[in-house]
Amino acid sequence: MKYDPEKRHRRSIRLKGYDYAQPGAYFVTICTQNRQCLFGNVVDGNMMLNRFGEIVWSEWFRTARIRPYVQLYESEFVVMPNHVHGIIWIVDSPNHDVNTVGATGRSPLPDGPQYPRGPKSQSLGAIIAGFKSAVTRRINNMRGTPGTPVWQRNYYEHIVRDENELNRIREYINNNPLQWALDRENPDVRTTGRSSRPKDEPWRI
Repeated sequence: MKYDPEKRHRRSIRLKGYDYAQPGAYFVTICTQNRQCLFGNVVDGNMMLNRFGEIVWSEWFRTARIRPYVQLYESEFVVMPNHVHGIIWIVDSPNHDVNTVGATGRSPLPDGPQYPRGPKSQSLGAIIAGFKSAVTRRINNMRGTPGTPVWQRNYYEHIVRDENELNRIREYINNNPLQWALDRENPDVRTTGRSSRPKDEPWRI
């Protein structure tokens, strides 16, 4: 049977029992459908956004304007040709000290019919679902392709646990365009197998 890494991640991608609505910093990676390069090109180590990439950028930061419990920073986000990396801060209130990291506790989610299937309100899943939906709608309206998927069904996340991890992730995000030639999401690298980096795990570097 052919190995399908995406199927494996769909089964086990979230930390069981963890409440992803609690305050903290979350490092996320969201890939395009079939890893298609939709958002621009990397030229001399710089990401050059096309009109679809500009939509992705604007909708990411629009998230913080329409959700007062979310804070985002340009230094913690990058749009790549076929994926994005970013840190999402979920805060108690707009005045919460966002420099506090360490969402390490486990808060079990309640069970019962009052909690329908789908992302919990104000959770990381709900935030990303809204972002993906807005980008998809705008891109499909622009190119006249209603109903066409832009993103993969799921996404990757990591709970940022301390300041050292936060700094490593920030550096990873900022250096991503420089590392595109070795990035596993780069279609050329996926074909030749030339990647020399662990996939989206800067906290282990």
